[in-house]
Amino acid sequence: MQIIVPIKQVPETGNVKIDEAKGTMVRDGVESIVNPLDLYAIEIALQLKEKRSGKITVISMGPPKAETAIREAMSMGCDEGVLITDRAFAGSDTWATSYSLSKTIKKLGHYDIIITGVRATDGDTGQVGPGIAAFLDLPLSTFTSAVKDISDGKVTVERLIESGYETLRLPMPCLLTVIREISYPRLPTLRGKQRARSKEIPAWGPENIEAQKNLVGINGSPVKVVKINRPKVTRGGKILDLSKTTLEEAAKELADYLENKNLYK
Repeated sequence: MQIIVPIKQVPETGNVKIDEAKGTMVRDGVESIVNPLDLYAIEIALQLKEKRSGKITVISMGPPKAETAIREAMSMGCDEGVLITDRAFAGSDTWATSYSLSKTIKKLGHYDIIITGVRATDGDTGQVGPGIAAFLDLPLSTFTSAVKDISDGKVTVERLIESGYETLRLPMPCLLTVIREISYPRLPTLRGKQRARSKEIPAWGPENIEAQKNLVGINGSPVKVVKINRPKVTRGGKILDLSKTTLEEAAKELADYLENKNLYK
C-alpha cells in the first residue's frame, strides 16, 4: 500500500505574527513545529502500513527549514519525504497550496490513500485536504474518525457529522482528512531519529512538479488580504486600591456606579 501524507510546519500558537503590509504570516525567526493535527494523519498511516505493509511518503510545502518537519515524521516511521520549497511558493493561499501539493502528488506517481490532518492550526481553514482531492478528482472523506476496513480496492471509514457518525465506503485512490479521535500519535524513536537524519530529502520547485508559475504563490492565490484591523477593547474598568481608600468609600463608589448604569436601585 502506497500512502502519501501532506504535512505542514506551523508556528507555535503563541508566536503567530502577521506582516500587516503584505498580509502574510511572518515565519522568519519564529519557532516552528509540525502541525499538531497532522500527527494524527501520520499515526493512522503508520498503523495501516504495519497492518498491510507498503510505503509512506511525507510531503510538505514551505521554506527550507520545513525539512525538519519531514524528518520528524520520518523518525516516527515514515519512509520517504519530499520538500516543496521555492520563493515562488511564498504567500500561497489554500487554493494555491492545494494546487502545488496536488501537482507534487501527481509527480510522485502511484498511490492508494492520501491522509491529511483536518486543518492546520495557523490558518484553521480545513480547506487544503479537500482542495487536493478536488484537483486530483478523488473520493473524499472529511472529519474521518476511524478506518474500519480496506478490501476489494475500497476503504470503509467512519466520519464525524453534526448528528453523530456516518460510514462511507470509498474506492481507492482516495483522500481522508482525519480528526484527533482516530488515534494517538506515537513518539519518535532513537533509531528512527538516526535513520531520518541520514535520509536524503529532495527539494522541488515549480519546475520539478510541472506547476504553472502563475498558479502558485501569492500571484496564483485568489484570496488577497486587503487590510488588517486590530480589534479594540471597548470595555474599561476601574481598580479601587483599598490601601488608598476605605472599604466604605469603595462600596459607595461601586453603588454609585451601578446606580448610574441603571443596574442597581
